[in-house]
Amino acid sequence: MATPPADECDADPRVDALVHELIGRVADRWTMIVLEVLGEHGTLRFTRLAALAGGVSPKMLTQTLRQLERDGLVTRTVHPVIPPRVEYRLTALGAGLGEAFCGVWVWAEQNLGRVADARRAFDAAAEGAPAAGAADR
Repeated sequence: MATPPADECDADPRVDALVHELIGRVADRWTMIVLEVLGEHGTLRFTRLAALAGGVSPKMLTQTLRQLERDGLVTRTVHPVIPPRVEYRLTALGAGLGEAFCGVWVWAEQNLGRVADARRAFDAAAEGAPAAGAADR
């Protein structure tokens, strides 16, 4: 695995903390889906975003959007009409994060077959091996 040069490993601890936070955030199921949907469809209202995200509860979508807004990745615009109209869109910061993690999809596409082969080999070997802990009995 590629690692940053040694002088970059001595980075500001605040940067290190932010990287860890962001990895944790984008590792959650809904953050990357919301970033992807907004990246593909642009400005969306809550209900349309929920429909395109597929299966997210209103509570989880609200929590995800609030965190993304707090981090500066999403902008929430409330239009002063009756009934209120609220729209969400990616900021440049959010679009940049989405682009940075796009590499994961590229890697997955390139290695899908290899991962499937590795899983099959592992599962086949595990079927012939005694269950974990069986030798301890």
